[in-house]
Amino acid sequence: MAVQKSSAGVGHGVDDNIETVMQDVGCIKPYEHNPRRSENPEYDRIKDSIRSNGLDQPLVITQRPGAADYIVHAGGNTRLLILKELFEETGDPQFARVPCLFRPWNRESDVLLAHLRENELRGDLTFIDKARAIFEAKQWFEEESGTGEITNKDLVNKLRSSGYSIGSTRICQMAYAVRTLLPLIPKALEAGIGGHQVVRIRTLVQAGRTLWQRYCSGGDSAFNEVFTALCRRYDGPEWDTDVLQGAIETEIAEEAETSIHTIRVALDAEIEGRELSIPEFVPIKEPPKPEGRDGADENLVKTDDLNDQEGSDTGLEPGGETPSGMEAAPITPQDSLDESTADVSETLIDQSDSKLNDLKSLRGRAWALAARLAQRNGIGDLVMPLSGKGLGFVLRDVPDPVLSDQLDEDALAQVYILWWQLAACSEMTFAPIESIAPTLPSDSILRRAIEDQDAELLFNSIWTLDPGHTGYRLWQSLHDRDWRDLLNLMDTYRSIRHLAMETGTVIWE
Repeated sequence: MAVQKSSAGVGHGVDDNIETVMQDVGCIKPYEHNPRRSENPEYDRIKDSIRSNGLDQPLVITQRPGAADYIVHAGGNTRLLILKELFEETGDPQFARVPCLFRPWNRESDVLLAHLRENELRGDLTFIDKARAIFEAKQWFEEESGTGEITNKDLVNKLRSSGYSIGSTRICQMAYAVRTLLPLIPKALEAGIGGHQVVRIRTLVQAGRTLWQRYCSGGDSAFNEVFTALCRRYDGPEWDTDVLQGAIETEIAEEAETSIHTIRVALDAEIEGRELSIPEFVPIKEPPKPEGRDGADENLVKTDDLNDQEGSDTGLEPGGETPSGMEAAPITPQDSLDESTADVSETLIDQSDSKLNDLKSLRGRAWALAARLAQRNGIGDLVMPLSGKGLGFVLRDVPDPVLSDQLDEDALAQVYILWWQLAACSEMTFAPIESIAPTLPSDSILRRAIEDQDAELLFNSIWTLDPGHTGYRLWQSLHDRDWRDLLNLMDTYRSIRHLAMETGTVIWE
């Protein structure tokens, strides 16, 4: 259909190459490469306006070489659809034939960028819509130039020469979003994830990959499988990068057989670009085979370490010598046992228990067992030795509340029930206030709850499950070595209490 010039004349001062025409909307098609993929949120408002007042400004159209119909050149796709819809609904000719500005065809990339600029002026494009449009323009540049693939730097220059300015850093972010993230989290991206979140995800993945290569098996391919599975699991409009980070930390910790808290510290350091010196990872599944007592990990708490504290309750004399008539009880928070040595070590523990017949030694043993058990389960920083009174140790505070956002329900339940077991073995909520409260840090929630006798504060600060869940949530899920330590800790608690009764000793004085 030939273009018909209206009496309005040519151009209206817009451009000498633009003609003002009256055109049937049935001969105009929306631009199929429109950057905005979702429906215009202003659709109903625009429709009401056009119904009441007609089209307030001409559509800008063009025509591809050899095509019979026209396409929208720069913006106006929503208005065109509304005009067609209103004509079908009303039959009113004012919606069938409308003023248009005709722009001669130049290149496909020009039309795409014209739509991109128009949408950006309205501010209604998501980051992924912009990114897809930019890389679709890149394809058109390559096809139109016939020179093959262009670099991101060339893309920046071609966009700038076409009147669209964007930095190379932004181009890299968009490339990552389109090529890597879009196949994995399309719902999250289309819901409006911004460039800063894309950067955060990329930084998280780089840090996670570094830790995986350092501590896990399978290399990049194994990490990529984990990352892909997690992205697809959590993809949705309510995307939360913190949830993804917690899941990556959990996967690395499980694969490395390591405390999730250790992984969290290491990952944060990688993300922030800090150098971090941390103890060798503490396995939480199967420990490494021992190299003998002299080869134990010096970063972990050993019975000998207690001797360095004045008034320690280990039952060992300075220099590591055992008291007269008593064998040393070799306790570390990390039993390096394999199947061939487990029975022998259990025998040593049993023999030591039978020979620990003074409060000082029993208290030292209770602290060592509690520290080892807590350390393996990610709350080792909460156990403090207590010299000369009580059960040999105390808990400095409740677990960090961020755990509720970072652990799944089963893992969280195990940590909290274990905390209560340790609290029971140290008598945190039973001991005299004046004896136990001063031993805790001044900013401790647990101290405040004890001093104020505020049970509600304590229960609001730590998930307290039905005691009937203890078997299912803790006992059956603990690793065998942790189960042995818990039983030995309870038995040591009983030994302390029984010995105190027999000797008439008040243990909290």
